[in-house]
Amino acid sequence: MIVYGQNPVREAIRGPRNVLRTWEGLPAEELEQICGSPDHQGICAEVEPYAYADPDALLTDENAVVVALDEVQDPHNLGAVIRVAEVAGAAGVVIPERRSAEVTPTVCKASAGAVEHLPVARVRNLADWLGEAKTAGAWVYGASPDGIPYGEPDYRGRVVLVLGAEGKGLRPRVAGSCDELIALPVRGQAESLNVSTAAAALVYGILQFRMQS
Repeated sequence: MIVYGQNPVREAIRGPRNVLRTWEGLPAEELEQICGSPDHQGICAEVEPYAYADPDALLTDENAVVVALDEVQDPHNLGAVIRVAEVAGAAGVVIPERRSAEVTPTVCKASAGAVEHLPVARVRNLADWLGEAKTAGAWVYGASPDGIPYGEPDYRGRVVLVLGAEGKGLRPRVAGSCDELIALPVRGQAESLNVSTAAAALVYGILQFRMQS
């Protein structure tokens, strides 16, 4: 895998993946040919393939917060959610194996390198995994405009926050696998937020609740 950009390359060097070689100081056109993007910021690196995490291991900590994404296919959104989750101290991100963006160089760039430090797990069936998470003691909250105000639940203990793709939201079976649906307030004319923006608001809402409880 060729990662590109100053932050992704720096975090790849700091992270667990082996960096096989780097390119820096070459003409911009040559770097673009190497990494396939004009957004290389003058540097790119060849790294080992990304190693996905064990999804069950994400809930080991009794206060773990895990973000699960239901068929979010835009790699920029996946990268942005990973960045939010890592900065906020989440235990990891869970994505489905099919009909979902996966960890690519674009995701690495969009995450500003945060993907190197945050476990990302893939599951065969997200609804089934949410059931397993509840068995493991987690409370599962799905983001939905039909949910209760997001400030009402008690977010102590293991928490899984589930967000759907823009335009589609959560699939019915995924929504049905949640313990509670929660909603951010909408006071303007736009109907919804970008999934990464919604993730940031909800994750930090959970953190604020825990700091005050």
